[in-house]
Amino acid sequence: MTAGELLREARRRHGVTQEQLAARARTSQAAISRIERDLVSPTVSTLATLLDLLGEELELSATPIDYGHDRTLTKLNLRVTPEERIERLASWSRGMKELQRSARG
Repeated sequence: MTAGELLREARRRHGVTQEQLAARARTSQAAISRIERDLVSPTVSTLATLLDLLGEELELSATPIDYGHDRTLTKLNLRVTPEERIERLASWSRGMKELQRSARG
């Protein structure tokens, strides 16, 4: 959701026109329209102020990104020497080749 969409939804939820919000914010209706149409990107501070004038609070959050890596496994692998890691991988590779041979018949 863009800043403009967020502002438009909040404004409509409260039954406030662009003109009314502009008057509260001491700006022009055109400025509110430009934000809502995503022609301009307001600062976080400006967006928070506009939402505050509507009786809402802007909440920003950050969440960890899941890159699909098992961090526990990575930590465990880093505890062993490079030689041990190479041997584990080679052993795994030999096991996979063994499975492929047995699957073929």
